[in-house]
Amino acid sequence: MKVGVIGSGTMGSGIAQVASTANCEVVLYDVKDEALEKSRQALAKVMNRLVEKGKYEQAKADEIQDRISYSTRLNDFKGSDLVIEAIVENLEVKSKVFQELEGIVNENCIIASNTSSLSIASLAASLEQAERFIGVHFFNPAPLMKLVEVIPAIQTSEEVLKKTKQTIADWGKVVVEAKDTPGFIVNKVARPFYGEALRIYEEGMANVATIDWAMKELGGFRMGPFQLMDFIGNDVNYTVTETVFKAFYYDSRYKPAFAQKRLSEAGYLGKKSGRGYYNYAEGALNPEAEQDEKKGRKILDRILVMLINEAADTLHLNIASAVDIDLAMTNGVNYPKGLLAWANELGIQYCVEAMDDLFEEYHEERYRCSPILRKMAAKGERFEV
Repeated sequence: MKVGVIGSGTMGSGIAQVASTANCEVVLYDVKDEALEKSRQALAKVMNRLVEKGKYEQAKADEIQDRISYSTRLNDFKGSDLVIEAIVENLEVKSKVFQELEGIVNENCIIASNTSSLSIASLAASLEQAERFIGVHFFNPAPLMKLVEVIPAIQTSEEVLKKTKQTIADWGKVVVEAKDTPGFIVNKVARPFYGEALRIYEEGMANVATIDWAMKELGGFRMGPFQLMDFIGNDVNYTVTETVFKAFYYDSRYKPAFAQKRLSEAGYLGKKSGRGYYNYAEGALNPEAEQDEKKGRKILDRILVMLINEAADTLHLNIASAVDIDLAMTNGVNYPKGLLAWANELGIQYCVEAMDDLFEEYHEERYRCSPILRKMAAKGERFEV
């Protein structure tokens, strides 16, 4: 199978590595020679490290590198079976590339985008053969993260959907299918992990260290929300939140927080700038966690029930199946449990009452309980995950 990858940044290079490791012939394209050389050197470094760790024999590492060719010519995508785009999140720029690409590849070539925020239908509309287009959303770093969201546009043919899912599964990934909705599964369902943590912080209920402690030590999450926002970058995380908020017609569940906006404006972007919610300078003083289990449980329960409600509403809106929603959150953002399985464990009625308590306290639409939770509680049902 011949695979083309457009864009040799971290994500594009990672996708090329994944495809090559799965024995595909890969062409990695970028407009700049220096970007391609940087990608080539980065892959060599990764392969050397894997050989040193005993993960690969040298011959295998050499084969993976040799299957990737580097090009500044889109014409080198001729004969490709699948081309995946991973460039700047700009509809106009992507559409222009797709239009040029369509005149080069054959009519059976599947054209895909790794977009995390743009409408797949809008991107597909840039092609004459829109039925060949599909969203294929990898998570960073692509070689390590198991999850790939596959998102058909309303124009995508069933054959293209089936073939794409099978191809990505053959590459060793966990494949979930999502409706072409803002944020798809992971970036939609995960919003309360950040948003509700920020709300608790803005209310003065707890400092960032205490909230992170509660989610890690009591909830079992690998990173606390503020640690994770600093790791992602507060500018990036804020932009995703703002994009989802606007795309859902300003639904208050996705409302961005002023606290994060001000950090972004100040240039306190997190680890990459040396300061975010935490100060990463050597010897810097940071807030200490108040390890009060009663307070911690209250924080965990509030954020968790909001996450469960969002996952349930994602199922209610037919964005994805219950199984795929839980697979997405455990494999895409490493949650300790699937949120719908967690709801079963806590009890659906408990989740309904917790949401109703929040709504009663705040009287905001943000805290409305998903209809599916209320219906299931009334019938004594459980999620089938």
